[in-house]
Amino acid sequence: MIWECASAVSIGTAHTERGGRCEDRCSSQVFDQAGAPWVALFVSDGAGSAECGEQGADIAVRTANETVSQLMELAELPLDESLALQIVNDIRQAISQAADQSQLPIRAYACTFLGALTSSAGTLVFQIGDGGIVLDGQHGLELAIEPMNGEYANETLFICQKDAIERLAVRVYPAGVTALALFSDGLQRLALDMAKCEPHGPFFEPIFRKMQGLTDVSRPQIGAALESFLGSSRVNDRTDDDKSLAIAVLRV
Repeated sequence: MIWECASAVSIGTAHTERGGRCEDRCSSQVFDQAGAPWVALFVSDGAGSAECGEQGADIAVRTANETVSQLMELAELPLDESLALQIVNDIRQAISQAADQSQLPIRAYACTFLGALTSSAGTLVFQIGDGGIVLDGQHGLELAIEPMNGEYANETLFICQKDAIERLAVRVYPAGVTALALFSDGLQRLALDMAKCEPHGPFFEPIFRKMQGLTDVSRPQIGAALESFLGSSRVNDRTDDDKSLAIAVLRV
């Protein structure tokens, strides 16, 4: 059994029209810990209202991967809330340092953050802000954590907020998760049944099947194919926001 991973981002049409840049970042990676695979998926959406939101998202995803890479050197690594807290605290510290160097307030780097780590021991998911984490475990598709929306439209929580640690949502699943998808809020209306706050199966199922069928020829092209899908008219007709999607599927 091996994990197939892919991730991609695509700029929103609203950003393109005003000459903006894509403020989403994401990654999908398989790490090695003493010969055992660990899958790490991360998504971050820089706040459009923040001066350096894009840089904040970039720092968040890059720091998360650096932390996991360093932790792979440990003989034992617990898959629990303490791991999520370490990653989030490292991100907050890195953003704080960037803010100090640029002489800007930390809120200038505001971004959401979603993470998932899976190993033979189980799956850890954690989130601060909107967007979503969907997984396929023992009982079909499940929304692991509801998007954290604020009191007003387009309002959410950010990893650099003072109360981010207290507001961080964490869940741990036992072994048995076979597919994971993390996405930014630009995909919420396509990926979720918002009325029920449940995964929209027709969005995820074709993607998961595509990942299951990857070959040595198609595997190097999956990232570009995912990016093309996110930038397609069938997606952009439903959302004008930036989109990011990180996926991992266990191939039996």
